[in-house]
Amino acid sequence: MIETRPTIADKRRAFQQLHSRGCFVIPNPWDVGSARYLQSLGFKALATTSSGFAWSRGHSDGAVSRDVVLAHLTDIVAATDLPVNADFESGFALDAAGVAESVRLAVATGVAGLSIEDSTGDPAKPLHEISVAVERMRAARRAIDKEGGETLLVGRAECFLVGRPDLGETIARLKAYADAGADCLYAPGIRSREQISAVVAAVAPKPVNLLVGSASELTMQQIAELGVRRVSVGGALARSAWGGFMRAATLIAEQGKFDGFADAASGNELNSLFREDRRQRSNG
Repeated sequence: MIETRPTIADKRRAFQQLHSRGCFVIPNPWDVGSARYLQSLGFKALATTSSGFAWSRGHSDGAVSRDVVLAHLTDIVAATDLPVNADFESGFALDAAGVAESVRLAVATGVAGLSIEDSTGDPAKPLHEISVAVERMRAARRAIDKEGGETLLVGRAECFLVGRPDLGETIARLKAYADAGADCLYAPGIRSREQISAVVAAVAPKPVNLLVGSASELTMQQIAELGVRRVSVGGALARSAWGGFMRAATLIAEQGKFDGFADAASGNELNSLFREDRRQRSNG
């Protein structure tokens, strides 16, 4: 019996269900190959990474245009049977109307969820005033609802990432975004058990996403016990890949040695993985 691939609606329903109970990992691929490999490991959903994708294009994080990001989202959604959450940065617009238009275009790519940040990109004023940030979130919510309302909206408070590690302000912003229609809340940069528990309690019963972007003493079981619903890794997988590549290339350039290939993946294994993946997709 040939199994058919899930539709966009199927993926969105599955993504909503994942947020209703338990705790799951939503790893972040940066291209089609990494997305398909992560699917082969049994993960239930994926999320894009603005930084990982930008580096793959030779840009710094935040320097990729909306059109290029939308094309990337389309490619990742088409490449995998899993729901995909879009790292949609700050919505590629300053005003609410611009955010709404960007979100409409993102929903059309087939993503099952998308996040909107409250950062401005201006070091002198790194966060939008909360009233502006809330209106931007409301605009995103309206745009999603206008397209059927099935895409999950994630509200991000960037305080800890822009040099304002104030837990009180972070929680106030997250609660405001929840009230404005965000389905899931996210404060990248919080790390301690106390911080995580405080955020989870503040926005309950809405789910919380936790970023684990570096080596952590917390295990998935411990994170789940803190009440977190989902865990993402941001650009950490891409940085890990870049780390291996940079070490191997540097050894060649500086010492003429090829020791960096010792931990390289097997070409036969990769070919087998993607050959089987292509066969399954052709049959589906």
